[in-house]
Amino acid sequence: MLETRHLSDPVHIPANRNAPPLITVDNLSLWYGEKQALDRISFDLYDQEILAFIGPSGCGKSTALKCLNRMHDDTRGVRIEGRIEMEGGDIHHPDIDPPQHRRRFGWVAQKPNPFPASIWKNVAYGAEIHGLTKNRADLETHVESCLRRAHLWDEIKDDLHRREGADLSGGQQQRLCIARALATEPDVLLMDEPTGSIDPIATAKVEELMLEIKMDHSVVVVTHSMMQAARIADRVAYFHLGRLLELGPAATIFAGASTPEARSFIAGKFG
Repeated sequence: MLETRHLSDPVHIPANRNAPPLITVDNLSLWYGEKQALDRISFDLYDQEILAFIGPSGCGKSTALKCLNRMHDDTRGVRIEGRIEMEGGDIHHPDIDPPQHRRRFGWVAQKPNPFPASIWKNVAYGAEIHGLTKNRADLETHVESCLRRAHLWDEIKDDLHRREGADLSGGQQQRLCIARALATEPDVLLMDEPTGSIDPIATAKVEELMLEIKMDHSVVVVTHSMMQAARIADRVAYFHLGRLLELGPAATIFAGASTPEARSFIAGKFG
């Protein structure tokens, strides 16, 4: 059965029907002070899938993304209701250590933000502070592996220690940030408009990389590009005014969205 659901529909159709969801979001609502940004949204995330959040600006996509790794914890005036589970456990349970929870996620922002350090240090830093390698040789191998996975190694291998991340082109910087995110060995990669500030050629490289990454990770990506969502996403979640109106396979949503809001947005009538 093809999946397409509305806010009132409790059914979750897995990307891999033989596996439970990695993350389950149930009736999640969020307020910034008196302003409600999310209204009872529910969705699942499965292993080895790309889930794309689409919808008009200010509809709650990035807010929902940041809920998954508890990035709102230190935001003044935020109130959250509902439940988020990861592998069956409540991520807000008192026994959960927020920094340890965040270690399970890699984050890639819209604008590349490399550290003011060498290319090598950008990738090595996370592995070093989390003790993911045994010695310098292991760390060198790990850094190379992450840069290769980001399709960046051949372009910068001779400049690892001589150049800073900020010296690279915009597209290279974004792939460096992806390599940095992968270096902490996350379960999920969260990407907030990762190609929003880079050129079409660099965008194509990042999209290719995302499709490769999903073989070992789950990916949640916020995008304003309907073409991008159609190219890379297994499933698409359509947000509108803080509500999750539709969730389903990308091909199904783009071929015939059920709600008039989603159909109008996909057709480019607003956004």
